[in-house]
Amino acid sequence: METSLRYTCNSRSLKIHAKEKVPVNSKTHLQLHGELDTGTGAPSYFCAMIRYFFPEASTGLGVGLHYDKRQKLRCLVRGKKEFPVRTDKRVTFNIKGRCDFDQDLNQNPKGAAEFAWNIMDFKEDQDVRIKVGYEMFEKVPYMQIRENNWTLSANMKGKWNLRYDL
Repeated sequence: METSLRYTCNSRSLKIHAKEKVPVNSKTHLQLHGELDTGTGAPSYFCAMIRYFFPEASTGLGVGLHYDKRQKLRCLVRGKKEFPVRTDKRVTFNIKGRCDFDQDLNQNPKGAAEFAWNIMDFKEDQDVRIKVGYEMFEKVPYMQIRENNWTLSANMKGKWNLRYDL
């Protein structure tokens, strides 16, 4: 199980996030993940999703259900396509999208185009990933810096979050 501590500028509380991937076959897994808000002591959300990967096309698709304490039950569909910029795949151009639907079929689409640069052994035993992208529906540039267990994400509207993987 993957576990992380997350702090977001919007919620101003520390959350414990857990994710488990259950293999179905070599290209498919069931992904379960949820979050516990330490400020309220209550779960923030729970999600179950079937993820399918097309390794020959560097593409992934997912379909699932998301239960949120505010918005109740939602369906979601997501996809990601990766285009290598270099032959070693350390620099990629990614296109990703997601759409949530509530019980009344109201949509919440998200989509982004980003460049990702993976720097292996930046320093001894230290890998770094830098992402720079543009969220299409919110019309906002964003960036992310990941160093082994730490991830800092921010956008140009002032939203940011910090994650530590345990």
